[in-house]
Amino acid sequence: MSDIKIPPQASSAGSGTFRLAKVRHALRTPINHIIGYAEILKEEAGDNLSATFQIDLDRIHGSGYVLMSLINRYLGEDCMGGAEVDVHGICHELRTPVNHIIGYGEMLAEQCRELDQTRLIPDLEKIIHAARQWLALMEEQLLGSPALLDRERSGCHRGERGSRRNMGAGAEIVRPDAEPATGDARGHLLLADDDDANRELLARRLQKLGYRVSDCANGGTALSLAQACRPDLILLDMLMPDLDGYAVLDRLKGDPGLRHIPVIMISALDEVESIARCIERGAEDYLAKPYNPTVLNSRISATLEKKRLRDVEQIYLQQLEEERARSERLLRNILPEPIARRLKQGETRIVSSFDSVTVLFADLVNFTRLATQMPPAPLVQLLDEIFSAFDELAGHYGLEKIKTIGDAYMAAAGVPFPIVGHAVAALSMARDMHGVLAEIGQKARLPLELRTGLSSGPVIAGIIGQSKFIYDLWGDTVNTASRMESHGLPGRIQLDEATYRLARSEFGFACRGFIEIKGKGPMCAYLIED
Repeated sequence: MSDIKIPPQASSAGSGTFRLAKVRHALRTPINHIIGYAEILKEEAGDNLSATFQIDLDRIHGSGYVLMSLINRYLGEDCMGGAEVDVHGICHELRTPVNHIIGYGEMLAEQCRELDQTRLIPDLEKIIHAARQWLALMEEQLLGSPALLDRERSGCHRGERGSRRNMGAGAEIVRPDAEPATGDARGHLLLADDDDANRELLARRLQKLGYRVSDCANGGTALSLAQACRPDLILLDMLMPDLDGYAVLDRLKGDPGLRHIPVIMISALDEVESIARCIERGAEDYLAKPYNPTVLNSRISATLEKKRLRDVEQIYLQQLEEERARSERLLRNILPEPIARRLKQGETRIVSSFDSVTVLFADLVNFTRLATQMPPAPLVQLLDEIFSAFDELAGHYGLEKIKTIGDAYMAAAGVPFPIVGHAVAALSMARDMHGVLAEIGQKARLPLELRTGLSSGPVIAGIIGQSKFIYDLWGDTVNTASRMESHGLPGRIQLDEATYRLARSEFGFACRGFIEIKGKGPMCAYLIED
């Protein structure tokens, strides 16, 4: 709102006073119509209509006199003198009672149609027409007439502005949520407006449209209610004591828990700059008083529908994120993390060579015979318990689980990342595997034994398959480790010469001597000592 400096010399000419009188006359005429028709309706309605109807009619009648009083205050002859005039502020205060007249008039007209009291509708429509005519005259005379802006005025209105805002401004009124007129509530709305009549009028109209409404008289309470009840939409007056609508909007949009709630700003100020400021700060829409019922309903419905779509979108995005995370966990359970990452980045042929790793094979002794003696479910449960324990050991010692084949378990130390001391890590895991299996066997009262073989040396590692791919190892080291296991002894850990040389300083070993290895001939094998 801009302040306008009135030239003091204008008071010496009679034209300014004459012009002001014409403006007063033009603005008083529709008010006289409003008051007159309201008095006629009060007489005609008599006791035939409800007490609520009579109260609302009294509000229209009283608002007419309030408006007349404001015109006398701001445009009266006793307010002449040099001063700065806040024209937009005056217009804002003058609009308030007119908004009440239009709003209550439209509601009463709707009630008359519902109650089949159509004889009262013409006079109500005349009141509404006169109020709208007054608004048009006020815009023309106060905001569009240079003659009026050049008149002299006193600052008699200073200190008196805010009379509208003082009405209930300090109160923290929360109207109980009302039941909608028909069916379930279309949504929960929070209304913040420091004017009691504005708030009551809009709340009733919204409830009639089927919304559940909570309301309050200031910005601080609006923030508290928003935190407490998380409404579907907030209707926020721009001019309120303490925290105005701009400040409340900023705090709402700055709070991660509240920023998703759409906000529609409401005000009698119909300025492009104000509307732009609100939209820039995150408001969804802007409603100017007085409210057109059709526009009010359509804008609120459209805003709630956009919120519903955004909420659905957020649910879908969350579900997509959960599915993505689940897929990643699945992929990382199947493949080593760096291999899974390269696969996601689009690589289709992933092959690497490693100069020195230790490969471990372990096989449950006589498990095939045991499988014929146990029902399927307990058997699978036992196998799952054993291999899950082995997986934990692999994670603890830094080995990569390669695969399981039936009752056989394969892991490797040094892939997909080379590590120092891979032979020691693999032997440590092998020794603990035997210990864990003994505990499981004792608990299950089953004679469980493990035969384990290890070999160290170079391998090739990579992805095979297109749909059910697997990270696998190839090379002589893999074959040797497999032979060390298959030619080993139940309950013992057997390893080749290469592994022995890498780990002999960390463990006690017994040389088993030479054993015949298929495809390789005699090989010296070692057993780890307990």
